[in-house]
Amino acid sequence: MIELLKQLCSLDGTSGDEGAARDFVISQIKDYCEYKVDNLGNIIAFKKGKNAPAKKVLIDAHLDEVGLIITHIENDGFLRFKIVGGIDTAALLCRRVKISGKIPGVIGCKPVHLCDGDERKKLPDADSLYIDIGVSSADEANTYVAVGDCAVMCSDFTVTGDKILTKALDDRVGCLVLIDLLKQDAEYDFYASFSVQEEVGLRGAGVVAFAVEPDAAIVIDGTTAADVAGVAAAKQVCRQGEGAVVSFMDGATSYDREYYNAALNSGIKAQSKCAVAGGNNAGAIHLSRGGVRTLALSVPCRYIHTAGSVCDMRDIITVRDLAKYMVDQIAGGKL
Repeated sequence: MIELLKQLCSLDGTSGDEGAARDFVISQIKDYCEYKVDNLGNIIAFKKGKNAPAKKVLIDAHLDEVGLIITHIENDGFLRFKIVGGIDTAALLCRRVKISGKIPGVIGCKPVHLCDGDERKKLPDADSLYIDIGVSSADEANTYVAVGDCAVMCSDFTVTGDKILTKALDDRVGCLVLIDLLKQDAEYDFYASFSVQEEVGLRGAGVVAFAVEPDAAIVIDGTTAADVAGVAAAKQVCRQGEGAVVSFMDGATSYDREYYNAALNSGIKAQSKCAVAGGNNAGAIHLSRGGVRTLALSVPCRYIHTAGSVCDMRDIITVRDLAKYMVDQIAGGKL
């Protein structure tokens, strides 16, 4: 699974520009299930199981990652951009980026020794940043890039023991889990979606849920792990190495209480997400049509939405195992 995760995280897939990630996922699942790509770019897969389900279950993970989009090319060749998704300005300063999967650049800002006293005390405004691709004019820049091109932060894929450091763990860890489940034999039929544009407003998943009309949904995502130096235990949200993270509520969804309790009592290592914040595709899915009973299972990720996100492979395994368990429980009519 580590090699597959490496391949997934190396792909560029800023929200609205998920083509490379989508093509790779299709190459992985096409021999194991039926699938289609809808008008928005979501992959909707159907996995045939040994038995017909008592309830129609959808499992979702999103394809897209946070990134940048080019909005203007200056006369001197520097590129202005807007942030796509939630990236803290501190994570961008002097960061290497890659545009359209091939053009290297670096995010520049005013040198600190030229800043006055007040400027030195605060982060620069995101609108003051630019991308330097090593050219000296707009005409030269236009031979490499265009307004509307997307960029992602560059990162190596590093494995140290059970820990993995890379970009785009949110939500390529979820894509990894779905691919693995689709490759396995299934006890019951289920649907799986690799949805688009989650980072900019949960857009793709709502379209998927409307089309599939599930009775129940399981959303697989990466979530913030704040188990780091200087954070009090009550504010750590979740901890790495403690298993799948099960949410009772976040900023977009109040989760199905029976599913929440069943997941925590499954016998598979799991923990509660101890924060009511953020959101994921459940926010769109659970409101579809007449409502969808929904569960969120997450992989705890430190330094999320940066080029140096960290996860624990043991947690990914527990999310996969718990997702499979919950599909069987729900599709089998036990929940």
